[in-house]
Amino acid sequence: MKRVLLTAVALSSILSLPVQAAEVHKIDPTHSEVSFQIRHMVTQVRGNFNEYEGVIHLDPANLEGSKVDLKIKAASIDTNLADRDKHLRAPDFFDVEKYPEITFRSTKIKKTGKDTYDVTGNFTMRGVTKQITLPVTYLGSAKDPWGGQRAGFETSTTLDRKDYGINWNTALDNGGVILGDDVKVSINLETIQQKDANAKGK
Repeated sequence: MKRVLLTAVALSSILSLPVQAAEVHKIDPTHSEVSFQIRHMVTQVRGNFNEYEGVIHLDPANLEGSKVDLKIKAASIDTNLADRDKHLRAPDFFDVEKYPEITFRSTKIKKTGKDTYDVTGNFTMRGVTKQITLPVTYLGSAKDPWGGQRAGFETSTTLDRKDYGINWNTALDNGGVILGDDVKVSINLETIQQKDANAKGK
C-alpha cells in the first residue's frame, strides 16, 4: 500500500509541473518571400505573391511536434507585367474571384537532418487539395533589437500546375507550347514569436 501511495504522490508531482507550450510565431511578410518561376518558351519567367499570412506553432524542444498554417492571397500575384498578371488572375489560371486563397496546412513533420525536416500537409490551389511534402530547412532563431524572438525557415519544391486544374497553353508554330507545366516554388519565411501564447491564425 505504501508503494502505491508513493507512486501516486510521484505521479501527482510530475503532472503538476508546468508544461512548456508551443511558441506561436506569425509570419513577418516584410522580411519573407513567396516566389515562383515557370518556363516561357525558352526562358524562365519569375514572379511573387505579395500578400500572405501564416502561423507556426513552434515547439523548440521537439520541432517534429510543430504545426504550420499558411495562406496566400492568389490575387496578389506579381510578375512585373500588369496585363500578364490580369490574365493570371482570370479563370484561365488562378480564377481568383472563385478561389481567392492558396493554402497549406501541415499534418506531419519528420526530422531528416540536423536542421532539415520533411513537412507533409494539405496544399490547396484553385479548389484542388493534394497532400504534398515540403523539404524545410530551419534557419535558427534570434532576438531582434526590439526584444522580439524571430525564427527563419526556407523551402523549395516543384509543382505540376495541371494537377490543380491550371491547363491553359498555346501551341507554337514550330512545335511545343508557350508554357511549361512545372512551377518551381521557393518560400523564405521570417517569423515573430507572439507574446500571447493563445494567438491564433486568421
